Amino acid sequence: MSKTVCAHHPDLSGCGVLITGGASGIGAALVEGFARQGARVAFIDIDASAAQALVERLSPGLAHPPLFLQADLRDTVRLHACVRQAAELLGGLRVLVNNAARDDRHDLETMEEADWDEALAINLKPLLFTAKAAAPYLQASGAGAIVNFSSIAYLLNMGELPAYSAAKAGIIGLTKSLAGRLGPKGIRVNALLPGMVVTERQKALWLTDGAIAAMIDRQCIKRSLVADDMVGPCLFLASQGAAALTAQAIIVDGGVL
Repeated sequence: MSKTVCAHHPDLSGCGVLITGGASGIGAALVEGFARQGARVAFIDIDASAAQALVERLSPGLAHPPLFLQADLRDTVRLHACVRQAAELLGGLRVLVNNAARDDRHDLETMEEADWDEALAINLKPLLFTAKAAAPYLQASGAGAIVNFSSIAYLLNMGELPAYSAAKAGIIGLTKSLAGRLGPKGIRVNALLPGMVVTERQKALWLTDGAIAAMIDRQCIKRSLVADDMVGPCLFLASQGAAALTAQAIIVDGGVL
């Protein structure tokens, strides 16, 4: 069960929720968080092994076990098919969480055009086309919500993340544009900007004890942030507790100074 105690949002019980990148890290915490609210949750991921393990772990005791749909988010045709399938199997969609991302590092001096295109194809492009495919279902729900995951990376002058930072900055512009377009259709669109969230992937690939300590030193809250810390803010933005909140970018970073 999620380690973070989250408020109960009764309006999320039974509603259809689609999460991208839900097999591991923040995405897995979100799948669990919504499922424990009683929502009908589907998640898209490319990693079938991790996804099946998550479904097996969460399913016992849940009213609505999560549904895994496999897709490479760079494949827009397959992505649209997954959105349709999720809506059909869940009985509609009320919430879309665009969480999937990959924060590969690049040196400016050695970065190739293919690296740039790949980063945006994973970290920015799918958000638009998932929202486009989901919008009719979200509108039909009468109280649709989209939560886009950005990052504070683009605010911190991180030289090793030029493409990732550009994509995450672009998500803020996309969020505001979608909010303007979809608001009249009854769909709210907001963004969450996590700080340094310590996941197993991060520790395996990028984060050292020194880097973690340095970030904690910059934070007002003196502990590492974990995936569960993103669940409560996301649930709130998806719920009717945030019914008048749209076009906003909310930072969840422990108060980085």
